[in-house]
Amino acid sequence: MTLNQEFLTDFHHVAEFGATVRNGVDRQAATPEDKLSRDWFAEFAKNQGWEIRVDHIGNMFALIETRPGAPYVLLGSHLDSQPLGGRYDGAYGVIAGLHAAKNIKHRLDAEGVVPEFNLGVVNWFNEEGGRFAPSIMGSSVFVGSMDESEMLKVEDLEGISVAQALESIGYLGTDARPEVAGYAEIHIEQGRILEREQINIGAVDYSWHTQKLDIEVLGEQSHTGATAMADRHDALVAASKVVLKVHDVVESFPEGSIVSSVGRMTLEPNSPIVVARRVHLVADLRAENKHDVLEARRILIDQIARIAEQHEIKINVADFDVREIQYYPEEGLELVEKVAANLGKSVRRIRTMAGHDSVAMNRIVPTVMLFIPSIDGVSHCEREFSTDEDMLHGLDVLADIGWEMSLGALREKDVHERSTDEYAQGVKA
Repeated sequence: MTLNQEFLTDFHHVAEFGATVRNGVDRQAATPEDKLSRDWFAEFAKNQGWEIRVDHIGNMFALIETRPGAPYVLLGSHLDSQPLGGRYDGAYGVIAGLHAAKNIKHRLDAEGVVPEFNLGVVNWFNEEGGRFAPSIMGSSVFVGSMDESEMLKVEDLEGISVAQALESIGYLGTDARPEVAGYAEIHIEQGRILEREQINIGAVDYSWHTQKLDIEVLGEQSHTGATAMADRHDALVAASKVVLKVHDVVESFPEGSIVSSVGRMTLEPNSPIVVARRVHLVADLRAENKHDVLEARRILIDQIARIAEQHEIKINVADFDVREIQYYPEEGLELVEKVAANLGKSVRRIRTMAGHDSVAMNRIVPTVMLFIPSIDGVSHCEREFSTDEDMLHGLDVLADIGWEMSLGALREKDVHERSTDEYAQGVKA
């Protein structure tokens, strides 16, 4: 089989792990379904003769050493999914990374080239955050922005900790983390821009500012039939009003500049004949500038305080999972544009509203983030889809990006993270 045929065969095979009846996947972090994909990753690397490492937060590394002692350029993404999620989000980047690395190694051998940096492929743990919050956990622990010991204690809704879950599937590792010189990730866009403009590749230049609010609504448990309406302190009714305020806060800003949502809510005691005593929810705020997120936060906290007063209950609000805007190196963007042009692929610069492992990695090493088109812009659901042709375009570009980076195309001393002012000047220019 050709490189492209091998990639497509592997991609659609991995999509069988946790497959749903509507062509999606349910492969949440550290579940038996996740184990199947991890075992496949390890077997692929073993068959190539590559070193396999698993660190203490469950990140998996397939390492190709061609220059002893040199740091690694990593390619990769994540294999875990959302509940009833899509088969492309994350998995495409890992499988493309494996095949790109295989192609690069063959090319190095054929040309007799010893690269400046070694090459590796990574499957980050719990990027999605569906089972264990926060998201982007494995890569954030790797770069030091999240505390490993604290993340290992995080529990899912069943009270199972990250450490227990990883141990149960055999991936609570102890291996040393590799020294890294650079990182490249390819992903579906999760938006409509590339599809609408019929462009093959997006070169991600910056991420949106993101922050979540951890909200605990504390009412009083009582009988749904015997308690007079005037005597109730219903946590769920109050929480419902909070959800609507989170949804409506975007109306205070220019259209399209900010998004908000509540994606998780749990209530206690969750009985059909008991007024809820406690509701826990997480609000997600994202915007292309930090000021809008902070202003939306201010508005919501004020509104939530009024809801608490109206219902004579207590509502606790805490900041959670705050991520500053990340600007990707100009040198990396120019590299993507050069590689795409050489391959005859169309390319444009594009922002990411979603978080990715590359956002974490961009804090510590020169990082490249690539997008391919998403049909209808749909993501985090079973209808998520990108064509085989678009995946192969991306694979070609990723392989050449990895080749260039392994030869030293992006050296840390030669790149810098642009400031907000520098980025604004570039846009105006």
